[in-house]
Amino acid sequence: MSSHARNYEETVRVLDFRTRQRSSTIHRRKGIILTTIGETKFTLLEVIGIEDATFEVGERVDVSRENRSKVESVLGKLTYSRIPSNAKDEIPRVVASIVESSEERFVSYINSAEPLTPRTHALEIIPGIGKQLLKTIIKERNNTPFVSYDDIAERTGFKDPASKIIDRIIDEITGVARMSIFVKR
Repeated sequence: MSSHARNYEETVRVLDFRTRQRSSTIHRRKGIILTTIGETKFTLLEVIGIEDATFEVGERVDVSRENRSKVESVLGKLTYSRIPSNAKDEIPRVVASIVESSEERFVSYINSAEPLTPRTHALEIIPGIGKQLLKTIIKERNNTPFVSYDDIAERTGFKDPASKIIDRIIDEITGVARMSIFVKR
């Protein structure tokens, strides 16, 4: 993935696919309709696959304009309420897979997160981080930046940080959380 920020997802994970279906975002589009989630901003997207392509739930698919091999086009953004129930069922497993395979990205977030308001720090909206743990995390990261999820847990007592980040992302996707730090709305 390129280091400069993009406004669109380049790689998505398949949550659900249906053959010979109509698009719910673009009228009259028919084909292999995929419900996907972006790996970078966790955007829910409806994508149309090329004819005769095969897909698996959880599969990584390149949707960047330069490298599409299995995808005809990205049809549009979806809201959580409009995706099929089996796609909703796959979100926890697929988000966990993304967070576990992107450890460096999320550890870097823990190392660099800043206050959101004078009273609320960005780390405090991750489940399990209260004022006391926040102080410990900030003190430890200022001494030496964290290098892994295990490093965070060992040095701060914050148990299983990856699962707490996963919980936060799912709350943002489903709309439970009012504020989004990981999910682009």
